[in-house]
Amino acid sequence: MTEMFKNLIAGEWASAGNASRNINPSNTNDVVGEYAQGSVEQMNDAVAAAKAAFPAWSRSGPQERYEILKKASDEILARKEELGRLLSREEGKTLAEGIGEAGRAGQIFAFFAGECLRLGGEAVPSVRPGVGVEITREPVGVIGMITPWNFPIAIPAWKIAPALAYGNCVVIKPADLVPGSAWALVDIIQRAGLPKGVLNLVMGRGSVVGQALLQHKDVHAISFTGSVSTGRKVAEACIASSPMKKVQLEMGGKNPLVVLDDADLKIAVEAAVTGAYFSTGQRCTASSRLIVQAGIHDRFVEACIERLKGVVVDDALKSGTHIGPVVDQSQLDQDLKYIQIAKDEGGKLAWGGEVLKRETPGFYLQPALFTETTNAMRISREEVFGPVANVIRVKDYEEALHLANDTEFGLSAGICTTSLKYATHFKRNSEAGMVMVNLATAGVDYHVPFGGRKGSSYGPREQGAYAKEMYTTVKTAYTLA
Repeated sequence: MTEMFKNLIAGEWASAGNASRNINPSNTNDVVGEYAQGSVEQMNDAVAAAKAAFPAWSRSGPQERYEILKKASDEILARKEELGRLLSREEGKTLAEGIGEAGRAGQIFAFFAGECLRLGGEAVPSVRPGVGVEITREPVGVIGMITPWNFPIAIPAWKIAPALAYGNCVVIKPADLVPGSAWALVDIIQRAGLPKGVLNLVMGRGSVVGQALLQHKDVHAISFTGSVSTGRKVAEACIASSPMKKVQLEMGGKNPLVVLDDADLKIAVEAAVTGAYFSTGQRCTASSRLIVQAGIHDRFVEACIERLKGVVVDDALKSGTHIGPVVDQSQLDQDLKYIQIAKDEGGKLAWGGEVLKRETPGFYLQPALFTETTNAMRISREEVFGPVANVIRVKDYEEALHLANDTEFGLSAGICTTSLKYATHFKRNSEAGMVMVNLATAGVDYHVPFGGRKGSSYGPREQGAYAKEMYTTVKTAYTLA
């Protein structure tokens, strides 16, 4: 019998009238579980619980918050193989990637456990004699979180951990497609000793519970990760609400990897293939535009194809798999649509792009590499979010930099070169929030800020100490001596 997973509201597991089936994309006959589909009423109850818990939690001591987050971290790390298997089973990442992501979630909680003890303030003299000034940070209040399906445990972790560390209460709505990892994470945090109502989980459709979260007057801030179109709607809702909500948006990218003639070919190919295709290309930091200088272009393409020939696409849980399936039929249809668009625009499909059959029914797609493309094509302008990349030939570094920046996105960018001059110039002049030199554009540390520019991100950065910009508000207090 399929297990039923409930919503968490005010510290209690609450049933819902409906449930959705969580399907394994590596084997569509495998049902991970049935997960509650929350209602507007349940979302309202969750927000009310968070509001009621906020006065006490916001004034809790740093030691109490440290111990709870550290206990959660310890359990996540102790169970990372189990959690990683669940993640891979519901999302389609390889088991190694799933375990790695679960471990990262544990590391994030350990980092923010420490942040509980590091939050400080300032005491400065006023320009007026005899007056003292204190600058402190306080929690924002009730934080609503809407998380995506591609990193189903890491992204909830890097939103929940700082929110709790800085004294906020949380209502989280995970992606309806992959709720299992978020449910497991919330269960761990709740059992670590969190007071009732501080953390609430409401699963379900974005159009129902997500919209209710956005519109609720007692939600003070929204942290969202997802598509650009949905992100804009989130921002509009936050500004239109009364009172207005603080908002943080992470919305994707069309990330360039520049390969110059002087690049180490082996390093460049590995950066391109792992950055563009691993995690099935379903990363907002994936390097989907490969901007390659003419002198190395042909050798680079040939070497990429040889590397791709050795890539194994199969069941995410199977030993030896390098790339798992696409997450579901809808995403597979989108990938295939863009492959056809690229062909229609005149791009040459140099490798892959075929739907694959494996022992179990799933959404398997051979990585696709296009050549003879330009930066004006839709394949270069729009985020595909799948194992699809295109090569753009350029004559020199100046053209490469121009094309790298010629996008409405600005999340991550990379360059492969042995020239200190070009590496230094690119780091300074790339219009991206994160820049990689001789590395894949995907893959960032948990203790440093994550985020981009232009259409990729809006509002404060995520992760690391910079997360306090989202989850705290600054107060300036004056005292006459």
